[in-house]
Amino acid sequence: MLSSVETRSVSPVFVGRAAELAALGEALARIAATGEPQALLIGGEAGVGKTRLIEEFAEAARARGALVALGGCIEIGSEGLPFAPFSAILHTLNWHLRDELAAAVAGQEGELSRILPELGETPGEAHDEEIGRARLFELTARLLERLATDRTLVIVVEDLHWADRSTRELLAYLLRALHDARVLLVATYRSDDIHRRHPLRPFLAEIDRMRTVRRIELARFNRDEVRSQIAGINGSAPEEDTVDRVFKRSEGNAFFVEELARSLAEGCLHGLSDPLRDLLLVRVEALPEDAQRVVRTASEGGSTVEHELLSAVCGMPEDDLIAALRAAVGSNTLVPTQDGTGYRFRHALVREAVVDDLLPGERTRLNRRYAQALEADPSLVRSDVCAARLASYWYKAHDAAKALPAVLAASVQARRRHAYAEQLRLLDRALELWDDAPPEVRQGVRPVDYTEAYPACGCDDDALRFLDLLAEIAVAARLSGDSERAFTIAKRALRSLREENDPLRTAWFLVQRSRLCQGTGRGNGWEDLGRAQELVRGLPPSSVHAEVMAAVAGWSALHDPGPGAYTTAERAVELAQLVGDEEAELNSRVTLAGLRIDSGEVDEGLTDLRTALDRAVDCGYFAVIGRGHVNLPSALEGVGRSREAVEVTEQGVRLTTHYGLKDTTSWVLGNRAESLHSLGRWEEAGRAATDARRLAQNRRGMALAANHLAALALDRGDLAEAERELVVAREYYGTHDPQPQHALPMARHALRIAARQGRLLDARAILGQALEGGFPPGIQRYAWPLLWWAAAAESDARGLPAAEAGRPAVLARIRDAAKKLPRVAPVWEAYGLAVDAELRRAEGREAPDAWAAVVAAFEPLERPHELARSCYRWAESLLHSGEPATAGLDGRTPREAAVLLLAQARTAADAMGARPLAEELAQLAQRARIPLPGLIPPQPAAPDAGDAPSAAALGLTPRERDVLRLVAEGRSNRQIADALFISPKTASVHVSNILAKLGVSGRGEAGAVAHRLRLFGEPAPS
Repeated sequence: MLSSVETRSVSPVFVGRAAELAALGEALARIAATGEPQALLIGGEAGVGKTRLIEEFAEAARARGALVALGGCIEIGSEGLPFAPFSAILHTLNWHLRDELAAAVAGQEGELSRILPELGETPGEAHDEEIGRARLFELTARLLERLATDRTLVIVVEDLHWADRSTRELLAYLLRALHDARVLLVATYRSDDIHRRHPLRPFLAEIDRMRTVRRIELARFNRDEVRSQIAGINGSAPEEDTVDRVFKRSEGNAFFVEELARSLAEGCLHGLSDPLRDLLLVRVEALPEDAQRVVRTASEGGSTVEHELLSAVCGMPEDDLIAALRAAVGSNTLVPTQDGTGYRFRHALVREAVVDDLLPGERTRLNRRYAQALEADPSLVRSDVCAARLASYWYKAHDAAKALPAVLAASVQARRRHAYAEQLRLLDRALELWDDAPPEVRQGVRPVDYTEAYPACGCDDDALRFLDLLAEIAVAARLSGDSERAFTIAKRALRSLREENDPLRTAWFLVQRSRLCQGTGRGNGWEDLGRAQELVRGLPPSSVHAEVMAAVAGWSALHDPGPGAYTTAERAVELAQLVGDEEAELNSRVTLAGLRIDSGEVDEGLTDLRTALDRAVDCGYFAVIGRGHVNLPSALEGVGRSREAVEVTEQGVRLTTHYGLKDTTSWVLGNRAESLHSLGRWEEAGRAATDARRLAQNRRGMALAANHLAALALDRGDLAEAERELVVAREYYGTHDPQPQHALPMARHALRIAARQGRLLDARAILGQALEGGFPPGIQRYAWPLLWWAAAAESDARGLPAAEAGRPAVLARIRDAAKKLPRVAPVWEAYGLAVDAELRRAEGREAPDAWAAVVAAFEPLERPHELARSCYRWAESLLHSGEPATAGLDGRTPREAAVLLLAQARTAADAMGARPLAEELAQLAQRARIPLPGLIPPQPAAPDAGDAPSAAALGLTPRERDVLRLVAEGRSNRQIADALFISPKTASVHVSNILAKLGVSGRGEAGAVAHRLRLFGEPAPS
């Protein structure tokens, strides 16, 4: 309406900022060259020129073909409206790219309407609120990537110092999550407002750790730049005396230079001596009375105020209002908003000065009038901001009776937008207002307005209604990530419930505290869950009862799987059906199906799991979709169907990416890495595990990725890398909530590292700790590999004197543990046979037929590493036994069969990159004098006149060198014969020849000579 009114205090000439403008231009150029996103944060004190810099850059960016979308944070209450700048940005993009945006959001309109309401109706709450916020952020990132496919997008967020927490978190997410997108993210903030406790301070600290984000601080103008600015404003070069006076008074602040130049041009010389804040009011006080009144009224309406709302609050005739507004806009105090629906102050400093000049009673009265006008006609503002604005006005009007229901209504809307931090702030205000509100008002409100299982009050009991409010605060705090606040509220509620006979509410709060105990490292949460289970026992079916049983079933499946967990999961399914909660039912069915698979009902459990997952996809239950696509490939991998598991993860990645379940995608990729590892596709497995780590949003996801990377490093022979990843996994898993599915793989890795480093006693201690409590049902997929590696460590150390003590007891414990593990699935049977064969080897009872059975069991399972290890062991057993075996030789002699087995195993080891296995195969082939493809026998080093004599120089044959090496290790003739596949008599002849050639009288002296001359390199550390 008033956009044509001209003002002249802003310089038409852009002054200075060449370096900053160049930095923005370079970022835009890098996007054009690389297609990768860029990000800049621009800070500076109020009035230093941040907005003018953005305006100049935006114009230049548009000229280069970029699409620019700006959104400003809105000051209201202690923080701004949820997602306000991104709502404005998406509105701009929708206006410019309506068809493209509609195609990009297809199928996700309801979710994205939480930020852009014009996409449709915002859905209500659901059980998947735990992942709802993450989905919203991921879908927003993917939307921007799609829109930036054929163009460069410049996204600008202004006034970040006013941003709500949800806006800050979404911006931080975009800075991390945008990949291969032609997007430039720019944000501005007032650095002089960022005090020590300002919520933007930790955000900036986090951003500073991102190497992809550049921060720019705008400095004040120097004297020459001030001269250029004054010249631009006045249209002529100023006198040097004027420049000196303005520069001294403004200290180079661009906004104050404008105000002082304007005052001087109008002859207000005295303004140079007034405090700067008073100077800002000079222009307001020079306005007509009606215009001053409108400006004061607008200052309390917010950083922007709609024309219709301002008109209703002012209560002036329309012509008088227009005249007053024209005067305010003409003086450059107010300016029309970009969409032409309202007004904002030209600079926030002017608004702050006007607000500070209002009397306390005047502010209260103005807020009351705003609240009354908006309550009478909510259409005066956009529907998505109405509740928050009304709550803010009534709160600042100090009317508890009106503010309490308004604040609670706004909190419900904030929750529906996944703005949980803003919901928590509003609920804290409700808590503050509760005692001041009249009883009839408290009885008329219903704080709990979500579908999560909670026994909401249906009576007029004030104490119970207060507990409802505490329940809402506990959930909001948990969802916003403020676990400590949620824990405190849950404890407060449980103290209050000691005086109430209310088992359902008590059980509900216990479940919340159990979750928080696990999340904050206070324990595994079972004490509260067990008590909740006792409280609901025998009560009629209810949502709380169903939630308690579902939580107990889920906990038991992870911590104590077995018949008890199975029964609990069945009960959870039954209760969910009785109360009509399909999503909770499907979630419990996923738990039950997993337990069924682990109990041996593999095909039936997999069928149940697939059925539940298909139903969840049909109904759009995102939490169940995510959990199901994590559990299904894991279950398939657990029963040896790795190829099928990989195929399922492909579908899982597509679905979880489509639905914006980024953290779930990380878990699916972790499972994919495990199955690819099993299939011998280690390069692909490494990439999947790395991607899983990149996408992980929580500590357990990071730990899972580290676990897989440690396993890969061990099989590849990189002990240092394996140790580093194991440390990471332990750190992220923590010690407060041990779960067998995490603890056993880490124990296996630690045992393998200790064994490889020759620390057999440490390996035994690790095994003993893992065996201490026994293996619970359903853990066989993790227990069998641990037992095999433990038995292998014992058999590899056979013959070493330090390893003999205690071996029988260790082997007995391994055998006893193996007897208790099921072998229903073919892969479990194969592992069981391998453990049995390895135990016989550790006891010195070579059994080629036992290893032949192991090879036969692994051959159809697509487990190339396990198969190659088994072939290696079979070949070794054939060479050691020296006896004709019957199983699997097809008429070949034991040596002929060993040659074929070693060749097969070496080919597989080389293909996978299994360096430790390849080295073991090479050593066995060398000792047995078996040539392997690609194996180059070691050549003796040529003797050097300045060095100690080599074994060859002493006249030792290659076989005598092998024998001497074992003599130096303290081996007996029998042990030498076993290691080199020769008879004890032949070994004795070799030893006699060695003693004669070295000129020594005994085995000990021969070993000493070998060590003194370093015939076999440096001795191993003890």
